[in-house]
Amino acid sequence: MRTRSQARISVPEPPVRQPSVESSNLEKPDNPPIVTMADNRTMAQLLEAPTEGYEDAIVIPEITANNFEIKHGLLNLVQNKQFFGNDKEDPHAHIRYFNKITSTMKIPNVPNTSVKLMLFPFSLEGAARIWLEKEPPRSIETWDDLVSKFINKFFPPSKTTNLRNEITRFQQKFDETFYEAWDRFNDLLRGCPHHGFSELHQLDTFYNSLNSIDQDSLNSAAGGNFLDKMPRECLKIIESKSKVRQSRNKAVVAKMSTSSSTQAVSSDVAELKDMVRALILDRKNQTPASAPVKAVEQSCVTCGGGHSYQNCPATNSNIYHDNIQEYVSQAAAAKF
Repeated sequence: MRTRSQARISVPEPPVRQPSVESSNLEKPDNPPIVTMADNRTMAQLLEAPTEGYEDAIVIPEITANNFEIKHGLLNLVQNKQFFGNDKEDPHAHIRYFNKITSTMKIPNVPNTSVKLMLFPFSLEGAARIWLEKEPPRSIETWDDLVSKFINKFFPPSKTTNLRNEITRFQQKFDETFYEAWDRFNDLLRGCPHHGFSELHQLDTFYNSLNSIDQDSLNSAAGGNFLDKMPRECLKIIESKSKVRQSRNKAVVAKMSTSSSTQAVSSDVAELKDMVRALILDRKNQTPASAPVKAVEQSCVTCGGGHSYQNCPATNSNIYHDNIQEYVSQAAAAKF
């Protein structure tokens, strides 16, 4: 018979897991300690200004050509007509001039856009140069990027709107000739090349802006209604009329200048006449008054007394009255 101690069930112990050498070598902590190196710079070195971040905004591509250099003549041409960024300056005209200058330089294995990127900063001055220097470093990589940023800076949308309104509301001035009006209208169009107006809209705007005399002249040149012609024909008529009017205006201006000079001479002559008249009047005022005429004293022809012969006591009759009176008249005239 088994005792209670013998009937006890024995439970086997779990095996103890031994650490693997391979796994212990691969496991690493999640946040390893950061080892910082000591900064051995002095106070003067730490306070020095940084030498980084001074790169230009324009990125110039690498040029592989040998012995490449910008000629001084080309550089002088670029600097002779610089853009300052004033309100009255036209950035589109500056880009056109710059393209014309740089197109004269052809170098093998050197793209023309690279030459433009190198020369464009020299064409700026004043506010325009300050704008380019404030652009972020290496922010302009192509010529198109440079032109786009330049135009958007100095030709904002508000300026475009104002110029479009000027074109739409264009009117011929009172003292403006046909040629002058056409030239001024073209200046507005060139000042805003992205105006978006079609050729038909431009011709219609210009025709309606003219006075009745010039409109009748265009209708006569068109052989009827000017607007009944094709746009190309209308443009030819306007161009030919502007040339004729220009030559006539020169003669009219010369005639007007001659007449104006004649009027100036006439005014000078009139002024001289007034001066002479004033001098004559002044001379008359300065002339001394004539001496008063002394009254003729009566003298008797009979006795020589201071009375009339009629009252002479020495004579009592008028026998010789007629002869004596004639004698008195002759004597008085001779004495006077």
